[in-house]
Amino acid sequence: MAKAVKQGVDSVEGVEGVLFQVAETLPAEVLGKMHAPAKPEDIPVANPSTINEADGFVFGFPTRQGLMKAFFDATGGHWQKGSLAGKAASMFTSTASQGSGQETTIMTAVTQLAHHGMIYVPTGYGSGGSMFGLDAAKGGSPWGAGTLAGPDGSRQPSAAELEQAVFQGKNLATVVKKLTA
Repeated sequence: MAKAVKQGVDSVEGVEGVLFQVAETLPAEVLGKMHAPAKPEDIPVANPSTINEADGFVFGFPTRQGLMKAFFDATGGHWQKGSLAGKAASMFTSTASQGSGQETTIMTAVTQLAHHGMIYVPTGYGSGGSMFGLDAAKGGSPWGAGTLAGPDGSRQPSAAELEQAVFQGKNLATVVKKLTA
């Protein structure tokens, strides 16, 4: 999903997406029992102290919010300085099933952005027809792109889910470009 979002960001002239991941908070034994995928070794870990260098953000928030909560808890210095205020941000998510709370995950996580005074940029229904079809199970909502990972995490994002993620990246990049002009 993150790579599809980056594809959308990169499609906007003059805007470049950069992928980061957050530090893991759980021991390997617990992650194994959860069927969590291995962290990619080619994507650097974000430094909460330097995120203010970016003009905008698309955060991937899993329903297991602990690692993202820990990341945002480490950004307290930015709250005090207001260094993220007015910056655009969006979110995408991954859940085990359709009833796993994709909208709730993002709505709950938006509070992290509010503390910083960031501007939330939802996808709305802008990605079009792929969001409305009933031919297959899929994630995503007007709050942000989403995928259904399956109970063991083995399901990969569908074409419709990736389409919404690309749209989300392009939408966010367009807003960031306007805000920084």
